[in-house]
Amino acid sequence: MDPEDNRRSWAERDGAYSPEYYAEIGENEVSETLATVIEYYASEDASILEIGCGSGRHLDHLLGVGYKDLAGIDINDESFEVMAEEYPRLADTGTFLSGAIEDHLPKFPDDAYDVVYSVETLQHVHPDDEWVFEELVRVTGDLLITAENEGNRPNRGPDAEDVSYVNDDFPLYHRDWKAVFSDLGLAQIVCERTNRDTIRVFRAPE
Repeated sequence: MDPEDNRRSWAERDGAYSPEYYAEIGENEVSETLATVIEYYASEDASILEIGCGSGRHLDHLLGVGYKDLAGIDINDESFEVMAEEYPRLADTGTFLSGAIEDHLPKFPDDAYDVVYSVETLQHVHPDDEWVFEELVRVTGDLLITAENEGNRPNRGPDAEDVSYVNDDFPLYHRDWKAVFSDLGLAQIVCERTNRDTIRVFRAPE
């Protein structure tokens, strides 16, 4: 699958792993952990950007605990239609952009947001688009948080596969997220595993 096909598969996705699918699941353990981490490490008026926000279930949880400067990017246009129906207060409060992060992030200024996070989105970035990780670091003023699936690999270590396919459908690219962002100048300060994802918190240098 080339980069354009990869992006198109998410832009047009319906059914499983679509905006409606995640809206039905709603907030979860990751939502709660994100709120706890942000409360501990960031200020209550922190500006927050979610990469691959979908219909907004995690951002809605953050809104519910008091954060108001919220933004999101998602490649699937239907995300924001679902958000308007399921999370109308969030839709009215936040700032949202439709399209690929590869298109939007280069337009942002340096340190655009205090907190930038992704939940199971960076794991789908095609290897040809890995330059976007540098853009994530550039727009992060303080904290970068990743919640990616690191536990479903058939094997680990030097011989582990770089990519696997979920239900023989879409690719999941396996990366050492600590190494990725440490090599780009961030310092990992938290690593916490949930039932599904590994949450890593990185801090930008002052």
